[in-house]
Amino acid sequence: MTSSLQIDKLKIMRDQVPLLALNETIAGGDVLSIMGPSGSGKSTMLNWLAGMLPHGFCADGELYLNGKNITHLPSYQRRLGLLYQDALLFPHLSVADNIAFAMPKEDKAVRREKIAKGLKDLGLVNLENRGPESLSGGQQARVALLRVLLSQPKAILLDEPFSKLDSQLRQETRQLVFQQISQHQLPAIIVTHDESDALAANGKVIVLDATPKHS
Repeated sequence: MTSSLQIDKLKIMRDQVPLLALNETIAGGDVLSIMGPSGSGKSTMLNWLAGMLPHGFCADGELYLNGKNITHLPSYQRRLGLLYQDALLFPHLSVADNIAFAMPKEDKAVRREKIAKGLKDLGLVNLENRGPESLSGGQQARVALLRVLLSQPKAILLDEPFSKLDSQLRQETRQLVFQQISQHQLPAIIVTHDESDALAANGKVIVLDATPKHS
């Protein structure tokens, strides 16, 4: 079955004031870019998708992943991978242990093999036993991406994931992320302030209006 993420008649309100409305289907390998100024509801929408709508907001609408309604599932059961602007690696764990933390439970040797292969594929050979603090910003971003991919998500949500990288690194990391999304045929949504992110995503772009509310 072709993978897809469907947002069906979503309406988000804050204090009974409409914040945004969305009705979209993202096919596997495609990236939907959501742009808009602060307060337009971008992050709130991403939180709703992840099952973490902040206090003070309410939402109507349904969310389907590969045809299954996941609207009322808790976050950990949704099989959605999240990539943020910070790598959010555990400082007390090695690179390999950071990645393994999010992986499905299976034989340790099999997991080690998958991690080693993933690191090699992303140009991070022999970094398994390094601590996150010893890595460059670009390396940390790649480890965070691999942790998401090896958690076997069915779709990926990206929240300003490249905003803290310098322009050269941003371009390289962005290309790698979108390449992996395409290769794994995952539906993806990126929230960004940067038009170059949306351009590189090469998919539909939705620009939200500014509102007096905060997202």
